[in-house]
Amino acid sequence: MEKLNKSNRMSQIVIHGDTIYLAGQIPDDTTQDMKTQTQSVLSKIDALLATAGSDKSKALMATIYISDKSQVAAMNEAWDAWVTPDSPPARA
Repeated sequence: MEKLNKSNRMSQIVIHGDTIYLAGQIPDDTTQDMKTQTQSVLSKIDALLATAGSDKSKALMATIYISDKSQVAAMNEAWDAWVTPDSPPARA
């Protein structure tokens, strides 16, 4: 098992066998609109995956939390532009 980008509290990346686990990510600026916040988080995920030697095309699952259901369309717009169309992960 390998742990990367770690602090005393947690690791941002845990690699166990062939599986990479990422810590939850949040946008740096929550005053931005939902699409921009989502793009920010997805960019962080790309960087973490690159650090672990992987990329989004190999993602197995994503769990997304948003506080305002009316913003789902804006989040999906950013997600759809980011996700690998022929290899999307399961998503909750």
